[in-house]
Amino acid sequence: MLLRKPLRRPGITEMSEQKIVTREGLKQRVAAWRKAGDSITLANGCFDLLHVGHVRYLHAAKQIGGRLIVAINSDESVRALKGDGRPLMPAGERAEILSALADVDAVLIFPERDVRALIREIRPDVHAKGTDYTADSVPERDVVVECGGRVEIVGDPKDHSASEIIHSRIGSRRL
Repeated sequence: MLLRKPLRRPGITEMSEQKIVTREGLKQRVAAWRKAGDSITLANGCFDLLHVGHVRYLHAAKQIGGRLIVAINSDESVRALKGDGRPLMPAGERAEILSALADVDAVLIFPERDVRALIREIRPDVHAKGTDYTADSVPERDVVVECGGRVEIVGDPKDHSASEIIHSRIGSRRL
C-alpha cells in the first residue's frame, strides 16, 4: 500500500500551512500554548498590501512576549471596511504572506468587521494595535478588559498606509 503525502495548495510552504489555522484549530492551539505557560498576543487588520509599517507593528507586538496570533479580515469584511476594489489580494494570499514572517505564530482569517467575538473566544493576554490608535480609541478595548486582557499600542508612527500607497503610488499610474 502506498502512502501519499496530503496535497498542499500550489506554492504554499509547509510552515505557512501549519501557521494558517481555522477558528477551532486556533482555540486548540491557544489551549496548548497556555498549558505550556505561553502568553497570547493578538494583532489584527486587513493587511491588504503588506508594507514596512505592518512588519514593524507585528514585530513590536511579538516583543510583548509569548505567542503572536494575527487575525486578518476576510475579503468580504475588507470590502465592507475599505470599499469596492479592496482587497487587492485575496485573504488566502494575505494569510500566506503573514505566515511567512518569523514573528507570527498563527494566522486566522475572520469574517467579522472587528475581532470582538474572537477576543471572547481566545481571551488574549494582550491585544496589540498600531499607533493609529490610542489605548482608549481601540474599538475592542471594552471586550479585551472584560476578558481580563490589556491593550498595547505598538509599532512605529503611523506614516505608512496601504490605502495611501494604493492612491498615491498605484492609483496615479496607468496600468
